Amino acid sequence: MDQARPASEGRPARRPGSTDVARLAGVSQKTVSRVLNDEPYVKEEVRLRVQAAMRELGYRRNDAARALNSGRTRRIGVVCLGTALFGPSTQLVAIERALRSTGYSLSMVNTFEGDAGGVSGAVDVLLEQGVDGIILSEPIDEGDGRPIALDIPVLSFGHYPGLSARPMIVVGGDGVGAGRAATEHLLGLGHRTVWHVAGPQRWWAARDRLAGWRQALADAGAPEPPVLQGDWLPASGYAAGQELAANDEVTAIFVANDDMAIGVLRALTEAGRTVPGDVSIVGFDDIPTAAFLTPPLTTIPQDFDVHVERGIQNLITEIESPTGDRSSASEPHSLRLIVRQSTGTARTAS
Repeated sequence: MDQARPASEGRPARRPGSTDVARLAGVSQKTVSRVLNDEPYVKEEVRLRVQAAMRELGYRRNDAARALNSGRTRRIGVVCLGTALFGPSTQLVAIERALRSTGYSLSMVNTFEGDAGGVSGAVDVLLEQGVDGIILSEPIDEGDGRPIALDIPVLSFGHYPGLSARPMIVVGGDGVGAGRAATEHLLGLGHRTVWHVAGPQRWWAARDRLAGWRQALADAGAPEPPVLQGDWLPASGYAAGQELAANDEVTAIFVANDDMAIGVLRALTEAGRTVPGDVSIVGFDDIPTAAFLTPPLTTIPQDFDVHVERGIQNLITEIESPTGDRSSASEPHSLRLIVRQSTGTARTAS
């Protein structure tokens, strides 16, 4: 069968088209289109023959032309925080994995802490690329109070006040509920109150965990100690832990992430405060090392794969079959506490 003609002398080769694929595979151009679009009613033998012809010719479909025909680019944009922190980086890997089998490509724009207007600027870049939907991976308060209103579907992993879309799909862990669960677990072990090492308050996730801690203390009628704030990293947890270790009244601590909890644990150990004998600790994230610390860390995991897969399924559904009858939607959250040896019953005062 004839293949795409070689280039004439001094002229670049023509990019092979779907007609070349159809000719080489011995099928109609409509059949090639059906294979490209994963449509049903194509015999497996024919599908394999068309795919083999594509590989032999080095054929790549023209997504720009396809977008003109369908009104969609089959591209999803992701606004993510430029960081190597466990939560955001793990979530980004889960997003890429979940999109791989959908037929949608991924455009990613990083924002950075301290970058005023970073989210709105990143959204503008993605809109210029003609994305069909946007994923906001880690909502952070940029402090400029600038609202963002979009007319394409948006998936946000956490609540982001000031952002509106049709629809706005919100999935992810329940930070408020997690803060409550961690604090209630410690209070239930007989501790008079629970201290808190919070994450940076520009992060909505850190604010949610702080709010849950406060709610649990208030509901139990327990006194609310001063909040210590870190930056998610172990060094800031270590500094907070040094301060807490010097206070004999501290018997229970909820730390907003496991990395800071590692720093707190180190500071307490150096100060001669045993865990959980003198002080109980609960973290958040269930990082891979949490179960192998001394002692193993009680923590609340984030089910990134589950949240991401569910959210992306809903996002693609809204792109391909818009409901048009709602402005927001929230997915149910899963919440569990993994109890390990870093928490124990409060000692009775002598």
